[in-house]
Amino acid sequence: MTSANETVSTWLVQFDAALKARDISAATTLFGEDCFWRDLVSFTWNHKTMEGRAAIADMLAATLKDAKPSHWKIEGDATTDGDLTESWITFETASGRGRGRLRLKGGKAWILLTTLVELKGHEEKNGTRRIKGAVHGVHKNRETWLESREREERELGHKVQPYCLIIGGGQGGIILGARLRKLGVPTIIIEKNKNPGDSWRKRYKSLCLHDPIWYDHLPYMPFPADWPIFSPKDKIADWLEMYTKVMELNYWGSTTCESARYDEKKKEWVVKVKRAGKAITLKPKQLVLATGLSGFPNMPKSKGEASFKGDIHHSSKHPGPDAYKGKKAVIIGSNNSAHDIAAALWENGCDVTMVQRTSTMIARSDTLMELEAGPLFSEEAVARGIDVHKADLLYAANPYKEQAKGLIPVTNAIRERDAEFYKRLEKAGFMLDFGDDGSGLHVKYIRRGSGYYIDVGASELIADGKIKLKTKVSIAEVKPKSVVFTDGSEVKADLIVYATGYGNMNNWAAKLISQDVADKVGRCWGIGSNTIKDPGPWEGEPRNMWKPTQQEALWFHGGNLHQSRHMSQFLSLQIKARMEGIGTPVYGLQEVHHKA
Repeated sequence: MTSANETVSTWLVQFDAALKARDISAATTLFGEDCFWRDLVSFTWNHKTMEGRAAIADMLAATLKDAKPSHWKIEGDATTDGDLTESWITFETASGRGRGRLRLKGGKAWILLTTLVELKGHEEKNGTRRIKGAVHGVHKNRETWLESREREERELGHKVQPYCLIIGGGQGGIILGARLRKLGVPTIIIEKNKNPGDSWRKRYKSLCLHDPIWYDHLPYMPFPADWPIFSPKDKIADWLEMYTKVMELNYWGSTTCESARYDEKKKEWVVKVKRAGKAITLKPKQLVLATGLSGFPNMPKSKGEASFKGDIHHSSKHPGPDAYKGKKAVIIGSNNSAHDIAAALWENGCDVTMVQRTSTMIARSDTLMELEAGPLFSEEAVARGIDVHKADLLYAANPYKEQAKGLIPVTNAIRERDAEFYKRLEKAGFMLDFGDDGSGLHVKYIRRGSGYYIDVGASELIADGKIKLKTKVSIAEVKPKSVVFTDGSEVKADLIVYATGYGNMNNWAAKLISQDVADKVGRCWGIGSNTIKDPGPWEGEPRNMWKPTQQEALWFHGGNLHQSRHMSQFLSLQIKARMEGIGTPVYGLQEVHHKA
């Protein structure tokens, strides 16, 4: 009987031979009829999922000459479950080394993941490559580490131009900055807030991550073993500030971008910034907008707002519940922020009314952790040998089309387990959904970045009627001390919070660069699922995120901590390759079907 290792090794030998011979027909016959190849930068210098043999053949025809893949090897031991055989694999290309995941069905490839790990000759200086940190011996006028850092801080952005400029110093910008620092890419991060972590510090005081700790580690420096499962915002803020310092990042706080334009002749950006009131012009070769998936507040305007005697603001500006004890609050929206703010206000003695305009996906935190996140991101997963690096790759090895299919039964299990909970919510009038196709919360996040709440308590308050609920209405008019809704009802109010989400990241390109560039790039986020807020055609990868765009040298970086951690690896390698003059022929550059 053939072992799992022999099955994988035989497939890799045949695949390697076909690729070396550039026999694309022989290579594709090693894949099943229903197959996927997801490549993150290694072959395509892009994020690209090929679906079916014809798509794989097209990609290979375009990339084999430059990629020159070789040295396909099994890593560790393969496993078999029925007719499914899985294995970690390693490989090389002309310019780098890669790692991937191979899944065979009946001896044919069902899903192949290939990712670029490092560039040859430009590896991170860790392990046996680590720098000494000191030059032994006697040297006149030697420069200490501190003096070297101080000189770099004085010169970068003044005497020396950064190769890369990151606009946005939240978690995404900081994590990408750390990746680029390790690769030796001169980088400046600019942030309107004074200190790293301030974007967390300035949010409402009850804010806490709903994702578990195993999902949220930063690269190079994981959280301590006793870190809370759900991180309070101020702990995250302090960690980011410490991380920025320890990683030696060039972080310009109290700095805003005034404008940016791309000089086609010089192949560089001209970016005007204001740092602590002083105007500075930067000329980076690469520009990254790390302004956050949740960075451009949607703030609707309602009739009569100017007459309102209370406070009115977007959820991103909400200071917390302390000033509203005994007051009446109206919250427009029913997703994560709306629930968090509503619960905190209720706890502080506020009379709260939530306005739900459209249905929301709700999942109880404990259930979601056990049934959906747990297999990859949990203490139990770590005990099974799935560290954060393996978890990231296992997640990436599931193409988005298959991910949606695979999560439908998980969502059904969630609905079944918490059926009584959902029944109580619906009885209170709450409008529930579980995704357009029943694939649940995570897929909804990938498709639209909104429309869900991970319940950590607020849903119970709604089910019990402690948080009042109005559905299928919106604001018709704001009066001095009340809100009138489109159904004619009226509610007294001292506070109105618009928990109405955020605009497309593309809006930042329009604001900072130009509307022409924003239109040239097109919509960010979503995968073309042709569901609510994610129009088709099918893309198979998030639009414009972490990969080349239609605007040369412009990149978008954002998402949750998991995405910022994992995808920053591939974005940093793309930028480093361009700095070093390594050929980066992009296969399948995303077409623009939708403006923001």
